[in-house]
Amino acid sequence: MSREIARAIIEEKLGELRPLSYAELAGRAGAVRCGGVTGPDGHEYQVETEVRWDGKSGGNIRAIVAADGPGVSAFRPLTGAFIMRADGSLLEEDTN
Repeated sequence: MSREIARAIIEEKLGELRPLSYAELAGRAGAVRCGGVTGPDGHEYQVETEVRWDGKSGGNIRAIVAADGPGVSAFRPLTGAFIMRADGSLLEEDTN
C-alpha cells in the first residue's frame, strides 16, 4: 500500500464531506459506509467513512475516513477526520 495514495484518497473523501451543512451531516450520524477504490498504482484500497456525534446527540459531529490497502496495512489503516460545530464551522482536523 502506498501511504501517499491512501492519504490522497482520505483527503478526497473528507473534501466531499466538508461542504455539507451541519443538518446534512447530522442526517448521516451513525452511518458507516465501506467501499473499495482502485488507486493510481492499480491496488485496491478499502475505504470506510463514518459520521457520528462527537459526544451527545445534537452537539458536534465528527466525520472520519479510514483507508487501507493490501497486506498488513489492514491492521493499521490511515485515518483523517474533522469535527463540525452546529454553526457549521470546523472545530479541528486531525490525521495520522
